Amino acid sequence: MAVLTIGLVLSATGCATAVAADAPEPAASALPSPVAPLAAGGLQDPQQPSADATIDAIPVRLRIPSIGVDSSLEDLAIEGDGRLAAPQDYDLAGWYSEGVVPGEVGPAIIAGHIDSPTAPAVFAKLGDLATGAEIVVAMSDGTELDFHVSGSAQSSKAEFPTADVYSNVPAPELRLITCAGDFDSEIGHYTDNLIVFASLG
Repeated sequence: MAVLTIGLVLSATGCATAVAADAPEPAASALPSPVAPLAAGGLQDPQQPSADATIDAIPVRLRIPSIGVDSSLEDLAIEGDGRLAAPQDYDLAGWYSEGVVPGEVGPAIIAGHIDSPTAPAVFAKLGDLATGAEIVVAMSDGTELDFHVSGSAQSSKAEFPTADVYSNVPAPELRLITCAGDFDSEIGHYTDNLIVFASLG
């Protein structure tokens, strides 16, 4: 199965994450300026949930009305090589279930493929999201959390913005990650990652 290199790297059309590095020092939230169409490729150092987290529900569905996403969520975990496993189903997004729960303080991580070997995948249009676009995360207790896009960034997988994506933030935030850039047929991966940043409320 493809892996999201904690950095996100997907193989042969799709996406996966980059190898985890040392966790960044907590820092104030720093949102990159929005950029043109992006796609994802790498995750780095997902933040662990805070010790005083009180949310019992978990995310079960992701909806992004403006780009037609309506997906149940797979649970994603770090594999033995330090990479975040990509969703097994190209048409489903996945939540890093060992990290921050959406709605808790901190950056929750949801990742997905940009395409499959034969067709566009769940995050094919992620780069089309505009600032202010609504992202709805449905929780297992029936509640729905409304996030809104605050920015996006495209980065080469070799220079994944670990601190911007994973550092501590003072409020509930969301990161959507997929592959982007050119597809390198020699290595079977896209060259870049697309990260969409969103805030609750």
